[in-house]
Amino acid sequence: MDHQGLLQILLYVAVIVAITPLLGGYMARVFTGERVGLSPLLGPVERAVYRLCGVRPDQEQHWTAYALSVLAFSLVGVVMLYALLRTQQWLPLNPAGMPAMAPDLAFNTAVSFVTNTNWQAYAGESTLGPLAQMAGLSLQNFMSAAAGIAVAVALVRGFTRRSTRTLGNFYVDVTRATLYLLLPLCVAGALLLVWQGVPQTLNAQTAATTVEGASQTIALGPVASQMMIKHLGTNGGGFFGQNAAHPFEGPTPLANLIHMVAIFAIGAALTNMFGRMAGDVRQGWALLAAMALLFLAGLAVALWAESQGNPALAALGLGQPVNLEGKEVRFGIAASTLFAVITTAASCGAVNAMHDSLMPLAGMVPLVNMMLGEIIVGGVGAGLYGILLYVVLAVFIAGLMVGRTPEYLGKKIEAREVTLAVLAILALAFGILGLGALATVLPAGTASVQDGGPHGLSEILYAYTSAAANNGSAFAGFSANTAYQNVMLGIGMLAGRFLVILPVLAIAGSLAAKKAVPASAGTFPTHGGLFVGLLAGIILVVGGLTFFPTLALGPIAEHLLLGAGVRF
Repeated sequence: MDHQGLLQILLYVAVIVAITPLLGGYMARVFTGERVGLSPLLGPVERAVYRLCGVRPDQEQHWTAYALSVLAFSLVGVVMLYALLRTQQWLPLNPAGMPAMAPDLAFNTAVSFVTNTNWQAYAGESTLGPLAQMAGLSLQNFMSAAAGIAVAVALVRGFTRRSTRTLGNFYVDVTRATLYLLLPLCVAGALLLVWQGVPQTLNAQTAATTVEGASQTIALGPVASQMMIKHLGTNGGGFFGQNAAHPFEGPTPLANLIHMVAIFAIGAALTNMFGRMAGDVRQGWALLAAMALLFLAGLAVALWAESQGNPALAALGLGQPVNLEGKEVRFGIAASTLFAVITTAASCGAVNAMHDSLMPLAGMVPLVNMMLGEIIVGGVGAGLYGILLYVVLAVFIAGLMVGRTPEYLGKKIEAREVTLAVLAILALAFGILGLGALATVLPAGTASVQDGGPHGLSEILYAYTSAAANNGSAFAGFSANTAYQNVMLGIGMLAGRFLVILPVLAIAGSLAAKKAVPASAGTFPTHGGLFVGLLAGIILVVGGLTFFPTLALGPIAEHLLLGAGVRF
């Protein structure tokens, strides 16, 4: 990697660190009901939404009611989006006359966008009209992101409240996340992208003459608005099939930087919000430090692997070229690899290069990012509640080592919380290993695999990891648009979302009902380097014990065989 690539990475990290306390402080005020700068403008809109929906903002919910609200809200979203995709040929704002989606693909797409996965087994510009893109996909980009943030806020209240049975009101949290956070940031971000050359129009296409004199039809649409929310909400669903690699989605290096900053912005800031709401900002910085440690380690491995190039080309006497296959030259090795690690660390799934073309160990890094759960910044909301599940395990193990009842933020961590945390973590393993195993043995599953040998296994593994981790990126050689894959991947997305959310809310309810335990000389400090190292270590141990055998048969075996000259 050259000095320019290193400068890009340092600039990116500096921007994220700079905006984290600013955005985190703002979110803490929003979700504690304090007045913010946008309150005079948006306060009347917020109250009108409550009146229209019949919501009483002062009426808080028990964790069971909060969970039922999450499920009902998501179910309505799936049904509405499915209906829109199945009937778009009869609806307005469809200038290209796009037909209805097939039932299995519509199911997969509806589940995908409602669970914040945004897995796309289709090319958006040739499948969906502007109405489906805006009223369907973009709407769910907002709603799924807001729902994830709301669950994270509920869990924070569980840690910070004392002897209460309620966690807030889900509909109030979703409304505030949308009005005060997502909409203002997306309006500003979309204008920046339009300035950089990203289209924002209701025209379906335009004609252009190539340098050879041929005529070419280029798809257009409301691209900029969807690009901003797909990155800011860690959704990942692109307007075009090539996603952020398409020149209309990522036309300039600055637009690419805006995309990457947006992916991490809210997830990183939520850790700071957590620290502020807990009354100790150091707690938030400790969580972010553990995330950063895992992120930078993965980035280093991926950059090293991509810089080595393909040994098969070196064997032809071509030297040791870097791996530019599947990348946009205008981004190069550093920006493409950085984007790949960011998008899988944050459970976004947007891509500006083809992950199927990464070198085996570089391709393993996105896999590992997703297999660890949504914990390295993670999806908006999901990243915070994902890493707090591991915090529960970390303080429990620390308590066992010193012979004390484990505590975190003054709350005793007991058998109920540990059991629920383990159940949530196992949901990811079920989606990846359980459903992925079926895809490796059933003919309907193996029919989607393009390549033989370890890389073919990696294609299957990546698909089901991406679905269960609610990421949405893919190894492009995997043919996902079949009835079998659409249904099974949809099941994986549902499991990865709701079989985690339900235990999280149960933990929040259990903790909120507990009294605070005063800190003592024997209390394990959870804001220093020792805790950061313990937390990161436990995440790696749990992930390694669960997934290392499959990684050994996939990308690790491919790396070793490639170096030995074995081809498939």
